[in-house]
Amino acid sequence: MLDEKSKQLRRAIVQAVVSGGRGHIGPAGSLVELLRVVYDEWLRFDVDNPEWPCRDRFILSKGHGCLALYTVLADKGFISHEELETFCRSDSMLGGHPEIRIPGVEASTGSLGHGLSIGVGIALAAKISDRSYRVGVVVGDGELNEGAVWEAAMSATKHQLSNLVVFIDHNKMQSYGPISDVLDLEPLRSKWESFGFETMEVDGHDISALEALMEALPLHDSRPSTVICHTVKGKGFGIASGNPDWHHKSRLSSAEIQDLTRDLN
Repeated sequence: MLDEKSKQLRRAIVQAVVSGGRGHIGPAGSLVELLRVVYDEWLRFDVDNPEWPCRDRFILSKGHGCLALYTVLADKGFISHEELETFCRSDSMLGGHPEIRIPGVEASTGSLGHGLSIGVGIALAAKISDRSYRVGVVVGDGELNEGAVWEAAMSATKHQLSNLVVFIDHNKMQSYGPISDVLDLEPLRSKWESFGFETMEVDGHDISALEALMEALPLHDSRPSTVICHTVKGKGFGIASGNPDWHHKSRLSSAEIQDLTRDLN
């Protein structure tokens, strides 16, 4: 069951999609609890000074899940709730993928496979300059089809980037079907462990489990960490839950909007 805060964030996502006329609903639904807890319990930041040098860095590599990120940024005060309702309008800074002009966004993402490379570079810079900030990167499981992800993983291990955490949104679906049909990732945990990452798994919708996880990070003092978050694509959004047809939608009907929100009100 979703608690009231998770429902509130999802209602904001629906409102943004209705206002903008389109959006990646499914990819956002699997991310809400993870991003909520990352920002509540792990990231160090200053809303009044988004460029604070000592802040932790967070990168949403699966940029098409940006609706979840935008709602959390609005909840934390980086952007206004009024701005959130301008999503995907021509005069809005909130497009269909995150851009660095948005307060609190560290990297423009959406071309899949590049976010981890950016994160490795930032984490390495922290190590070289003897800075204490940490780097979190969220990748999608479909994104793991990209070879650049694994090149970055090798570099992270080589440089012993214990200040780097990779969160995998493992909702087991890509844009047009199940991961197991498109390009099977199993054994996923063993793959990351073989690349030298300290790895654990968690229910990506269980707030208590996620909070306990944040307390345990980093998982090793000389290795990067990977957290495989088992999630449901479109979680909490009625007919979109577990439904690959809802990867992206535009021009929603009133009946579809009611179906999306039936479990949130």
